[in-house]
Parts: sequence; structure tokens; C-alpha cells
Amino acid sequence: MAAKFTSESRRRLALVIGIGDYENVRKLQNPQNDAKALSSLLQCIRFTTADQHLDQTRNQLQHVLVDFEDSIQSNDIVLFYFAGHGIQWEDQNYLLPKDFPDMDAADEKKKAEFLKKNAINAQDILNTLSDRKPYVVIFLLDCCRQYFLRNTDLNRGDLNENKYQSVGLTAMHKAGSLVAFACAPGALVDDKPEEKNSLFMKHLLKHLPTPNEDIVNTLQYVINGVMTDSDSKQIPFISVQLRHNNIYMCEQTD
Repeated sequence: MAAKFTSESRRRLALVIGIGDYENVRKLQNPQNDAKALSSLLQCIRFTTADQHLDQTRNQLQHVLVDFEDSIQSNDIVLFYFAGHGIQWEDQNYLLPKDFPDMDAADEKKKAEFLKKNAINAQDILNTLSDRKPYVVIFLLDCCRQYFLRNTDLNRGDLNENKYQSVGLTAMHKAGSLVAFACAPGALVDDKPEEKNSLFMKHLLKHLPTPNEDIVNTLQYVINGVMTDSDSKQIPFISVQLRHNNIYMCEQTD
């Protein structure tokens, strides 16, 4: 007789975004590879959809998000993943699209307005996904990177560390969701272009395919792997407000 699991027969939907080919801020090597690898894995473990979007502008991302949100039905298991640059401003996290302008050009007093106009608020995405009443939302952010280094500055070697700084992302919460960050709030990931995948993604790819493993346990294994490989210099962080137990990304019946 087949075993019955909490998430059995539920659709699993994923939106996977990787942005590295930035026009005005430092380019990144890992996000495209990470998004491709995760999307491929999710298809292999039988996600209903695992839409992959690379190097999208803000306008393109907005359309992608609306389409994904509209596809969500009650009781779906929903996974959202973003790799790229992110910024915290006034206790809000913003995800930077490919065409994000040079923020240094914005008036200091109007930077909140600048971000609302040119980036995408991560909490707004989480809220909108949750408003669709899915069974659970798994929200993965691999975007705690140094971002305030313009490509033009890199080309001429003008790196003013006092002028270009980032303090990482702030914690996020939403009932019925699990939010995972590649590193702790306020900390930064050292994006290593010599590696094919980020350290966070390396361990996600290793542990997500484990059959019938609760997502909380899976991410604990990821945290341990990242800490081990980085000598505890990078510590992923998860915020869990799940209403249900036994949330499996890879489910198999006997």
C-alpha cells in the first residue's frame, strides 16, 4: 500500500530568477548558472512548473511575476528563488533587475522613491504570493552580495569603499511561509566568479532531491554545508512561519 504524505497530490510551482548581466552595477557570474541548475533540478523532481528567467529588466520581471501569481491555486506548494543583487533600504529588501540605474545618481533624500521606481520590493512579492492562499510559500533569496560597484568604476580601478557600501538584507516574515537567505541578515556573500555555482546553491542542489525530507530539515543541511565550506564565514538564515509539517520538495511513495 502506498504511503500517504501531507503534500501528496499537491501541485508544486516554481519561479526561478537569475540576474547577473547588469547594465549599471557590478556584473555577477553565478546567478545565471544557479537559476539554470535549480530549474533543471526542480523539473527532475517533478515540479509542475519550474519557470526560469534570466537577466530580466524591471518591466519584464513585473510581467513574469504577475503571470506566476495568476497561475497559483489554493493548496499549491509555491517556490520562489532569486539570485542577483539585492539591497536593504529603510528595513525593506529590494531585488535589482538587469536595468537598475546607478543609485549614486539619486538624491539621498529620495532613494526610497528611487528604489520603489527602479527595483522590486521582495516583501511585496512574498505578500502577493501568500495572498493567493497556497499551501505554503518557500522563498529563497541568494542575493546578499556587494552591489554598489559600477562597471565603469571597475574598469578604471576607482573603488571607493566608503562611497559604495551594502549592509546586506533584512529579515522577512509572512504567515504560512518559509524565507531562506543565503547569509544572515546584515551580512554579505562573497560572490566567487571562479565557481560555477554559489555556495548556497551548491548545497541546495545536493539536498533538495532527497526524497520525503521536510524542507526545514533540508535547509538545515544546507546551512550546515555552507558553514562548513566557508569556515562559518557565511551562515544562511531561515525564517519559518509554516502552518504545516512535512513539506516535501521531492516526494516519493512506497
